[in-house]
Order: sequence, then C-alpha cells, then structure tokens
Amino acid sequence: MTEPTHDRRMLEALVCPQTRGPLTWDAERQELVSKSAGLAYPIRGGIPIMLVDEARKLD
Repeated sequence: MTEPTHDRRMLEALVCPQTRGPLTWDAERQELVSKSAGLAYPIRGGIPIMLVDEARKLD
C-alpha cells in the first residue's frame, strides 16, 4: 500500500462546504464523504476539491 499524498491532520480539519458537517475519508475512492449532504468530494493530486459542483452524489 502506498502512503497517501495528503496531510491527514489537514483532512480532519475540513468540513463539508454545504452543511458544515464532518467528513469521513474513503481511502478506496480517494474521497472525503459528507453523509449529511450525500456528497463525496474528490482528492486530486493530494488536493481536496471542496466544491459542491465537483462533488459526486452518493447512491
């Protein structure tokens, strides 16, 4: 398994931009998940993309 390219402490400080609620890390999909908003925010090149327009809707 490779080491993540992001700072775990930085990810823990982030909140969902839509609900201001907590995010959980999905290592398999490389996303930050907001269960309250039903959205998953991607991480590209080690940078979280915290834009609602870029988020994937959860099934």
